[in-house]
Parts: sequence; structure tokens; C-alpha cells
Amino acid sequence: MEQIRSTPQHPDRRPTSTEGPRIVVIGAGPTGLAAGYRLRELGYTNFRLLEASGKVGGLASSETSPNGFTYDIGGHVLFSHYEYFDRLFDRLMGDEYQELVREAWVWMCERFVPYPLQNNIRTLPREVVLECVLGLIEAQREPLDLARIENFEQLIMKQFGSGLAKYFMMPYNFKVWAHPPRMMNKEWIGERVALPSLERVLGNVILDRDDAGWGPNNTFKYPRYGGTGGLFARMQPYVQDQLRLNATTVAVDTRRKEVLLADGTREPYDLLLSTMPVDKLVAMLEGPTPDVVREQAGRLRHSGSYVVGIGVDRPVETSKCWMYFPVDDCPFYRLTYLSNYSPEVVPDHTRQHSILAEISHSELKPEDRETVVDRTIEGLINTRILRESDRALIVDRYLIERDYTYPTPSIERDGALAVLHPWLETQDIYSRGRFGAWRYEVGNMDHSVAQGVEWVNRIVQDDLANELTYQAKRGC
Repeated sequence: MEQIRSTPQHPDRRPTSTEGPRIVVIGAGPTGLAAGYRLRELGYTNFRLLEASGKVGGLASSETSPNGFTYDIGGHVLFSHYEYFDRLFDRLMGDEYQELVREAWVWMCERFVPYPLQNNIRTLPREVVLECVLGLIEAQREPLDLARIENFEQLIMKQFGSGLAKYFMMPYNFKVWAHPPRMMNKEWIGERVALPSLERVLGNVILDRDDAGWGPNNTFKYPRYGGTGGLFARMQPYVQDQLRLNATTVAVDTRRKEVLLADGTREPYDLLLSTMPVDKLVAMLEGPTPDVVREQAGRLRHSGSYVVGIGVDRPVETSKCWMYFPVDDCPFYRLTYLSNYSPEVVPDHTRQHSILAEISHSELKPEDRETVVDRTIEGLINTRILRESDRALIVDRYLIERDYTYPTPSIERDGALAVLHPWLETQDIYSRGRFGAWRYEVGNMDHSVAQGVEWVNRIVQDDLANELTYQAKRGC
């Protein structure tokens, strides 16, 4: 890839060429921003970047409450599978970031267990340990035959066994996905789930040893200022000339090849890169659209989130990063001690800390918006994150709502995408990003950036083979 510029070009030095097709990008989240950044990096200016909200970053942006606490839209951390992303981060952030060692835990059986749970069951009550070990032995008695596995629930039972399924895998995955595992495929897992090794589990139990080193994010980075959104805000100057904020797309006219905006204006395109949810994109198409395309778009499933930020007027008492909660006495599936990531996300880190709670919802798992903040606080006390006396020390309550946060890897997903994406490309429309591609396994921030960069390389440099991330051929 070309060298990344460390600062925006001086106006007098900006490329002025308008050669090449007119590109319109819908969405200035990680994928759209990265596409715009890469286009400018290659000297390509014949494009427009449209963002419905008043700022860039999408689901990777951050919000600051009236009381001065900064919260991310979910518990994000920055780790990377890509040299390009690493260099981009370094150029944009300089030395204004924190580098942290992961401390992840699972709360169950009235205690915290090191993550991943399956490697650390030794700390659970002895009868639970026995149930989990016996279930694992029985499940792995025969070699795994993936061809006979039809869904994620069957994979859980075959690989983890009835004990681990009962205590963690089934309840936790329903809480996070807001869909039962039987409705999900088995292909999405990749690095997202640590498949248990019977030898490793038994060794840890018998030798009484902790085993918390699994996973791709053992260490991670985090911007010192502005939360996760601080990284993407620093990309904005590079695309400012082509960027339109508060530009909500309401329709795409495939006949005239125009994007129609809520203010009545139109943006003509030769090529369209859309990062909005692909089901919403199909729903707003104006022009001949096969029934099968609309039908398949309607088969896609997703969940939304309530993200609750809590600011507490006392110093933090733990070095934990984030925690998982399969239990039913709290609404959240994950908590993050966000102020442990950076002291700048709270007004005064010497006497305050902040907690970020994530609660998923769908038609299969409805959540009451009006009570979700109060229920979160009750859950924090039930799980001993806060004490009863801490109620008086809560100085910030902040609610972030998003209808689309997790693209569900449902059983129908791959069949639907096999129809949608090829047909859209016949219309010169390319759907990429977390919800554009609708592939959760390549939906992290680094994957999303890579999708934007690799698409530009394909279009501008005619490098079709480079779109490996979108094709999900490069691990997750």
C-alpha cells in the first residue's frame, strides 16, 4: 500500500484531478472514513462522503455527557490484524494513547472467574467443576464432525458439553446476541470463541493454575483523549473537502444513479460504496429490484443495544478491563471499566471512575428503555460492582441507544448475502462494513477500516484480489 500521510495536505498541494468515476460513500464510520482517507492518499478527489449524523465515527464514535464523562458506543478496544491499520493508528495518534494488558473476567456463581471461562473453571464450586468436566468429556468423546453440525447451539453442546453450556455458553450468548444460539450458524466463530481443549481444561483443574492468556487482544491500545471516537475524529481533516455531515440518505435511485438526501438534494454517482445496513439499503432502492433481492434482505437478523454509562464519585478499586455476565440478575451482558482505559474519559480520575454497561435487545429479547438505566444500577449492586452505599455517589447516568449494533450470523445469513451482494454490484453498488457486509466475523474496527481501504484499492488500482477482508478469507 502507498505511504500514509501523517498530516492533511496543504490546500495548495491537494490533487485536483477529477478523472475516474464519481464515487459516493454513504456513512462516515470506520469503513467510509477509511475509504475516503485512502482515496485522498492515492490523490483521488472525485468522491463525496455522506454522513447522516453531525460527526464521524459511526458505531466507533464516542459521546460526552453533560457532566463531562465520555462513553463509547459499546466496549471497544483497539487491536489489529493489519499493518496498514497499525501504521494509521500510529500516524494519527502519535503518543497520545494508552497501551493496556487485558484483564477480562466472567461473573458467575457469585464470583469472578478469569476469561476464558472454559480454561478457568477450577475456581468455580466443586460440584459445578465436576458437572462441567463430565459434560466436556462426554461431548468430546467422539471427534467433531462439522458437517453434521447445523447451528451454533449444536456446536456448543458438542464442543463445550452440557455443563459449560448450562452455566455460560447458552445464557451468555442469548444475552449478547438477543437471539437463541439455535438460530445462529457455526461459521462465524473464528477467534471469537475459545474452543475448549479437554487436556488443557483438565490440566488447569488438576494443577490448580490460571489460564487467561487466550485471544487476539491480550494487549490493546486506547486513545488517551476522546474515547474510541478520538481515533476517527482525527481522520476527519483528511476528508473534510469531500465530507457532508447531517446528510441523511432517504433513497438510492438506481436508474439515474443518484443518492437522494433528506434535504432534497441529490448526489450523482458512478460507483456507490454503502456502509449502511444492507437490509435498509435494499429497502430504499428506487428502480427495478428483483423480488428475491428484497426477500433475502428481509431474512437478515440483527440486534440493537442500550449502552448505559455510569459515573461514580470515588476512585476505581480494581484494574479489571471488562467482564462478562451470563447471570439473570442483571440486564447487561458486558461491563467495561472505561476509566481504566484512559484517565481523560472522566472529569477527575483522581476521585472518579466510569462504568459502561451493554444491554442487547431484539424482537426476541425486548428491553424496557424507560427502566434500563435503573435496572443497570440494580444489576451493578447485585453483581457487587457497586455497593449499596455507592448509590449516593453516582454522579452521571447516560444512555446511548442504537437499533443496529450486532449483525446476527443467523442460519439464513450466508444464503441471503450470496444473493444480495452480487446483485448490488451489478448496479455499481458495493455494500461494505460491519452492517454493509453483514459479516460479524470481520466486523471489528480494524476489519472495517480494512474493508474501506481494500475496496478503494480494488476500484482505483484494479486490485480485485486485495479485497480479502470482505471475502472473509483472512482470519477474524
